[in-house]
Amino acid sequence: MSHPIRDLGARAIAAVALAFCVAVSAPAQTATPASPSHNHERPVTTRASGTFDVKITPQPADAYADASALGRLTIDKEFHGELTGTSKGQMLTAMSSVQGSAGYVAIERVTGTLAGRRGTFVLQHTGSMSRGAAELVITVVPDSGTDELTGLSGTMTIDTSGGGHAYVLTYTLPAAP
Repeated sequence: MSHPIRDLGARAIAAVALAFCVAVSAPAQTATPASPSHNHERPVTTRASGTFDVKITPQPADAYADASALGRLTIDKEFHGELTGTSKGQMLTAMSSVQGSAGYVAIERVTGTLAGRRGTFVLQHTGSMSRGAAELVITVVPDSGTDELTGLSGTMTIDTSGGGHAYVLTYTLPAAP
């Protein structure tokens, strides 16, 4: 007798990953800097928004990700808007036997320009879905910023309600030297 989860395969794992993006959609917000700071030593919280294109590719099953209940995928993104650049990452997914329940984690390294400053930083995703109710947290990994983005911290939300992919990055960044 076949197992319903194992019959789903890698494409279903990818579909679950994309379902998180749809299920946690929040309205996109326009970039609005927080109150300007006259103290150049204190970071100012700012919002950057835009769109992104994403390609999620299921990876072959192995001893760690069987492509049925557990999946592994690669992520390739191109960011447009106030954050411009690309990212590459990996995602691990888990599906349960209950429809609409699953989880994923992902790490992606972003290379690009934010607020006119170039560098790289890492985003960490943690998502869970319980019978269709989803939660997703995306954070900048502490101290992962490089070059002109050193000291970057923040969180990202995504919105797919308009049919595409939009982001809002709420962040702090030390004043430029």
